[in-house]
Amino acid sequence: MIDEGASGHAKGVQDLAALLLASEPRVPIRFLTPARASSGEQRLASLMHEHFDFVWRSLRRLGLSAADADDGAQEVFMVASRKLDAIEPERERAFLFGSALKIASTRRRSLRRRPELGGVEVEEREEQSSPGPERLAELSRARQQLQSLLDEMELELKAPFVLFELEEQTVPQIADLLGLPIGTVSSRLRSARQQFQAAVRRLQARDEFPGKTR
Repeated sequence: MIDEGASGHAKGVQDLAALLLASEPRVPIRFLTPARASSGEQRLASLMHEHFDFVWRSLRRLGLSAADADDGAQEVFMVASRKLDAIEPERERAFLFGSALKIASTRRRSLRRRPELGGVEVEEREEQSSPGPERLAELSRARQQLQSLLDEMELELKAPFVLFELEEQTVPQIADLLGLPIGTVSSRLRSARQQFQAAVRRLQARDEFPGKTR
């Protein structure tokens, strides 16, 4: 079992997560339920209000640009709208995250076939940010490095890692979201941590990682 109280590793990852999203604005949710909305429309509106931010963050951390995360989140809820009857009560987040995983995977494959799109979102987000030039440079570098580390992971390892380290979900919660045994989640999370730490050490050895201690 993973020690959820961990240590310097967890704090380091969460510090990087803070840098990753520090200059990104909260995604606005403007979804008004019509006065005479059907029960399905009301449920979809409730799902969006409760889970839109979670879905958007998950798509970002699974490797999508901010613009693609906007589109991907809309796609997730379009899928949900078509399958409302199949989404069990209290299992909504698991369904939405599963859809986000599939959509992120599909969009990442498309992006790899179109590498010219890779660096656009960083510049767009930085233009909307208020920090000074040095802070913007630090944020940009940290975002790119954290995302590059995440991109090296296989999706089956990345999903529990993102949920545990960045979303601060517990192992049982992750097992529920992913529909996996707790032991499988713990094993994948352990492997993901090992991969992440090895990648961080490689960056530190090249003196390219922000906040490196000497």
